[in-house]
Amino acid sequence: MKISKILVSQPKPSSDKSPYFDIEKKYGVKIVFRPFIKVEGLSSKEFRQQKISLSEHTAVIFTAKSAIDHFFRIAEESRFTVPETMKYFCTTETIALYLQKYTVYRKRKIFFGKSGKLDDLVPQFVKHNTEKYLYVVSEQQKGDGELVLDKANVNYSRAVMYRTVSNDFAPDEEFNYDMLLFFSPTGIKSLQKNFPDFEQGDIKIGCFGASTAKAIKEDGFRLDLEAPSVNAPSMTAALDLYLKSNQ
Repeated sequence: MKISKILVSQPKPSSDKSPYFDIEKKYGVKIVFRPFIKVEGLSSKEFRQQKISLSEHTAVIFTAKSAIDHFFRIAEESRFTVPETMKYFCTTETIALYLQKYTVYRKRKIFFGKSGKLDDLVPQFVKHNTEKYLYVVSEQQKGDGELVLDKANVNYSRAVMYRTVSNDFAPDEEFNYDMLLFFSPTGIKSLQKNFPDFEQGDIKIGCFGASTAKAIKEDGFRLDLEAPSVNAPSMTAALDLYLKSNQ
C-alpha cells in the first residue's frame, strides 16, 4: 500500500528547516503533526503533599524541557526565589540551553551530557558531591534515573512536578492515516483510549525508542518501523529510508 498521509504524534516543528518537511517534498506525502499526549502540571497543593522544601536544594537535575517549565512554575507559585547560585544538571545541551528562558546562562553553574542519559552526568555529580539535588520528574517516569543516582551516592530528592495525559481527539476529528509514528508508550495508550475499536490492518506503525517498541508489540500491534538504528539514528532518518524502499 502506498503511503500518502502520515501522523506524527508530536507538536509541529517550530523551524521550517525540519527534515519532516523535506520528506514531504521528496516523497509527495502529507505529514500531520498531532500529539496523542500532553503534559499537565501538578498543582501547588499536589506538590506540597510530597513535603519537599525547594529552599533546601542547591542543584536541580533536568531530563526534559517540561521539567524546567514546571520547576520554575512551582517555584513561582510557592513564592520561592530561585537563587543565582543554583546549579543545573541537564541530560542534553538542548535542555540546558532552554534554561535561558528563565535564568542567565552561566557555564560555571550549568552542566549537560551528550547522550541524553543521566550516566553522562555521573562524573559531574561526583565532582559536585556536596550539593543537595532536586530531581524533577513526571508522574509516569520510571526509576532508571534513581538507580543511576543511588549508585553514584547522589544526595537528592525525587520531585514529581508534572504528568503526561491523553490528548483526546474530538468526535468530528479525522483519523484517516496510512502511517502512525509514536514516541512514547503513553501515546499507544492514548490511541487505544481514543479508538478502542482500532484495527491496524494495512496501517503502518513506527516508533522511536525501545520502550515504545515494546509497548506496541505487547498490545498486539505490528511494528513496521523502529528507530533509532545503526543506519537511522533519528525518526526522520528512519522514515526517509522506509519511504525510499516502499514508495
